[in-house]
Amino acid sequence: MKLIAPSLLSVLVLLTSSALADNTLAKFKGGIGVIPVSSGVGMAPTAAVVNRNIVRGVQPAGQPWVIRDLDATVKTDGSIGVKGQGLLLAGGDSIGFNAGASVFVTLLCALNTTPITFSAHSTPTTGVPLAPDGDFEIHEEPVAAILRGTMADLLATLLESPKAERVATGFVFTEGPLWHPDDFFYFVDIRQSHLHRIRLGKPAELVRAD
Repeated sequence: MKLIAPSLLSVLVLLTSSALADNTLAKFKGGIGVIPVSSGVGMAPTAAVVNRNIVRGVQPAGQPWVIRDLDATVKTDGSIGVKGQGLLLAGGDSIGFNAGASVFVTLLCALNTTPITFSAHSTPTTGVPLAPDGDFEIHEEPVAAILRGTMADLLATLLESPKAERVATGFVFTEGPLWHPDDFFYFVDIRQSHLHRIRLGKPAELVRAD
């Protein structure tokens, strides 16, 4: 999920989401500001060529920004509410100020495609003005039609099949799994202190035994 201001402001939210009760589909806690440049080319003290810090196709701001705190809730009806604190410039002559910016929220949803693609769903791009201290609140705006419906409907948009399938056996007490971008899953056999890796259609591999 991203918060994007018309002044090229972007704030990336990175935390595990979980399906909850009261029509809550996911919650996000905490925010990460943005640094406009991700890396420089070469080994010289200064770089003539740099790589912009583009995330999921979203261009970074011209100056770095910081955020003190952020809470976001996504509901099963496709609405999202966000409350942020201390979203301010971290560089340039206006450091510590809000630059007169407004923010809106874009929810990026991973689609079940190969390679993985993302669909973007935004609140009105007119945005919400930042307070002088960088605080803001976006009330529950409908953003994603794909989220509307029952939990079974939601799973049908994410999974190839809603039916459970046994892919491996021989473990004592497992926890996870954690998906890796290289198209495999990590999981832990807690009682045996074993870390495993599995690719669909292949046997589980023992990665580490402690």
